[in-house]
Amino acid sequence: QVQLVESGGGLVQPGGSLRLSCATSGKIFIIESMGWYRQAPGKQRELVATLTATGRTNYADSVKGRFTISRGSAENTVVLQMNSLKPEDTAVYYCNAVSNQLGAIYEDWGQGTQVTVSS
Repeated sequence: QVQLVESGGGLVQPGGSLRLSCATSGKIFIIESMGWYRQAPGKQRELVATLTATGRTNYADSVKGRFTISRGSAENTVVLQMNSLKPEDTAVYYCNAVSNQLGAIYEDWGQGTQVTVSS
């Protein structure tokens, strides 16, 4: 399995920016995709953005034009740049990785990092 460690959450005012990072560790074969999901209190976990190994991105409509997902400088890391943050972006953000290990597909999650947008 892949271990995922998120960093970069915190408290920011509306209109501000935050940068989340997700690093992988453990025995890694092939990362098919990495991404970010979020879960607000009382709501279901929802997709924020994903990035495939081929470079294809997918964003939730609510974050298009404000958030950008990209590869980090280290191998098998992913970064989420969040700009123009709104109070409704407040949630626990989870890093996700889908990996192919000798033909078997695994999905792993990080422990989550809190993002709070408030004045």
